[in-house]
Amino acid sequence: MPYKPHVLVVDDEKEFADTLAKRLGLRDFKTAVAYSGQEALTLIDKTNIDLVILDVLMPGMDGCDTLAHIKASHPLIQVLMLTGEATVERAIAGMKAGALDFLMKPCDIEMISEKLLGAFKLKSEHEAKIKEAEVNNIISRKGW
Repeated sequence: MPYKPHVLVVDDEKEFADTLAKRLGLRDFKTAVAYSGQEALTLIDKTNIDLVILDVLMPGMDGCDTLAHIKASHPLIQVLMLTGEATVERAIAGMKAGALDFLMKPCDIEMISEKLLGAFKLKSEHEAKIKEAEVNNIISRKGW
């Protein structure tokens, strides 16, 4: 893989977040870790993040609030929600707020990797469509 997708793992359980990031790193992802929603937003503003794995239940700014902020400022970042205590209502709220998928802990690393690769492909397709639209806009303005 020439470009390694940059994944941000966001979870207040430090050992879990660190271990997941390390395991993803072994699968050719570039990883970063944040232990709170606010820390995640700061990192996203400073770093080129492609994908986020976001825990739902965190103290302070929870996953749904963090997701809303991510999507408001960086709509192309794809977010997978991850939780140990899922409810149908929470999953629906996350999907409505822009989460690509909602996964239960513990989650198989191979499944997470596959979901991340699919999310990265989707992000890349969206970026290509935006670039194509920008080029077409320039061409139409120039009258070519």
